[in-house]
Amino acid sequence: MNLEEYFARTGYKGSLEKQDLETLTDIFQHHIRAVPFENLSIHCGEKITLELEHVYNKIVRKKRGGWCMENNQLLGWVLKCLGYDTSFLGAYVFHPHQNAYATIMTHLLVKVVIDGKAYIVDGGFGVSYQMWQPMELVSGKEQPQAPGVFRFTEKNAIWYLEKMRRKQYIPNQNFSSCDLLEKKDLEPRTVEDFRSQCTYLQTSPESLFTKKSICTLQTTDGFRALIGWTLSETTYNYKENMDLVEFVTLEDEEVEKTLKEKFNITLDRKLVPINVKGFYTI
Repeated sequence: MNLEEYFARTGYKGSLEKQDLETLTDIFQHHIRAVPFENLSIHCGEKITLELEHVYNKIVRKKRGGWCMENNQLLGWVLKCLGYDTSFLGAYVFHPHQNAYATIMTHLLVKVVIDGKAYIVDGGFGVSYQMWQPMELVSGKEQPQAPGVFRFTEKNAIWYLEKMRRKQYIPNQNFSSCDLLEKKDLEPRTVEDFRSQCTYLQTSPESLFTKKSICTLQTTDGFRALIGWTLSETTYNYKENMDLVEFVTLEDEEVEKTLKEKFNITLDRKLVPINVKGFYTI
């Protein structure tokens, strides 16, 4: 494993000399625009494992993506190699269809400290929930980014992340909402803390990730997503305070071609798309 190979994968050609916020942001944005958030292994009959070398080979050499435990583990390794003060945190994801937070900690993310200030770096959320810049860990501060306005709120040592979405223009729909995303404490975690959750999420019939095949990738002006057979393209701020969302339904034979053309992913095994309705929104 080496940084040169990783940066060739993400296309980052900037400076590596400074461990500052500007460099961190640039590295992070190259990652989320090159490495998809995806769970396709589950629907190809492959097992997702958390050994760093396996994650590196999958994302860097095979040019695949991964979910939070893979994307953020790799990001954390890269940043630590560059000299950043990093640690892993764990979070409980909010499930809108249940109107409740998960009862188990399933989301791995990275904390980076620069000049005494703590930032959250999360390259593993995907779709419209994906932050584009590191977020300062400050309670109550609204932090506008291209995807929307994010905010942390701290209550009794638990930190909550929420995001205000802009209006979306979708044929026959028009809405805006505030999304609760996750809650977390600030106890440092290791990858070992997530091994049982990794198994659960890819095997349980109750898991979102067994109910849907998901591949999403951030672009320079929004993101694209392939969920089951539905390909969507979102453009942020298409009009003032409104995003444009366009959908197309693919035929079976179009799915793998679309993965290659839109996400630069070539699978080793046959994908079986799935999309159980009502468990995931963009």
